[in-house]
Amino acid sequence: MNLRTLLALLRKELTIMRHDPLVPRIILMMPLMVMLVAPLVTNLDVTGVNVAVVDNDRSMTSRRIVADLASVTDMKIIDIAPTYTDAIIDMEHGEADVIVTIPPHFARDFSAIDIEANGVNAMKGMLGSQYVSNSIAGSLAAIAAESGRPAPAATSVINRFNPTLNYRNYMIPALMVILLIVICGFLPALSIVREKETGTIEAMNVTPVSRFVFVLSKLIPYWLAGMLVITVGLVVGRAVYGLAPEGNIAAIYLAAILLSLVMSGMGVIVANSSDTMLQSIFVLFAFVIIFQLMGGLFTPISSMPDWAQAITYAIPPRYFIEILRAIYLKGATVADLWMQYSILGSFAVVLCLLAALTYRKQN
Repeated sequence: MNLRTLLALLRKELTIMRHDPLVPRIILMMPLMVMLVAPLVTNLDVTGVNVAVVDNDRSMTSRRIVADLASVTDMKIIDIAPTYTDAIIDMEHGEADVIVTIPPHFARDFSAIDIEANGVNAMKGMLGSQYVSNSIAGSLAAIAAESGRPAPAATSVINRFNPTLNYRNYMIPALMVILLIVICGFLPALSIVREKETGTIEAMNVTPVSRFVFVLSKLIPYWLAGMLVITVGLVVGRAVYGLAPEGNIAAIYLAAILLSLVMSGMGVIVANSSDTMLQSIFVLFAFVIIFQLMGGLFTPISSMPDWAQAITYAIPPRYFIEILRAIYLKGATVADLWMQYSILGSFAVVLCLLAALTYRKQN
């Protein structure tokens, strides 16, 4: 009896979704928009570093160092300043991100080269100074080898799991959390509240349909839609950006199923306590902001204050993001990430139970 009732309600929900002017478009267009546009605009890779050079040596060696700097793709020599004061003026006007000062008699003494970064844009200044330092170290090593002089101490840097340090590879797996938050969190909540506003839920309240069957009929179509958008995200990541998961795709779908349960449970809880769609949108939007800022989507959790790091343990998307990045970049397995899966599953069980229990059915 419950199964037949559930199937009948599912047919009703699918019919409503199909005839809705907005929901099918969101399900089809949102994964494409997020996966195609977001990796391009949410990019912390530093390019176009402007460098001002103060060459106090004016030797063949110093000119070679400057030429090597100019040949680096992500850097541009904007000024060969006659004095250090002129270079500082370039930085004060925002024209220079890094100042390189080559001391007098550098070709003879191989003394230290001063590198100063513009700290106003901390990220660009920090990475820009690293670019400059690496370029100069390479130039000095080559010059020393050609002249037979002792080479300066070299540092070997190996970037594990993301050798190119491409920020896009870091972002693409995590962006899928946005898809599941909207598809499996927002849409089910708005569907329930819309029935409240139109009064159709009152007719459901006087039927023998149990609260669990009713809630399931609302959530299952969006769970299926969530798996669809995850599939689109995987395909776009591979086809457009060449990023394929190092680990098992089934582990990604398992994490997606758990987060779908979490977000749909939260959405139903919010809908049960909301009388209008506007109320539910405001409440859910507040949660989405918190999830994005504190879930590790854009900034590492380790860079947050200690009190904020403690709060992130109560943020379900945190665990989903950790799982997907580990699977994509490290090839981690479910066994490696059992703690994250267990916590995410616990959130799913608790929130789904609360979603069913907070629905007030009046016979």
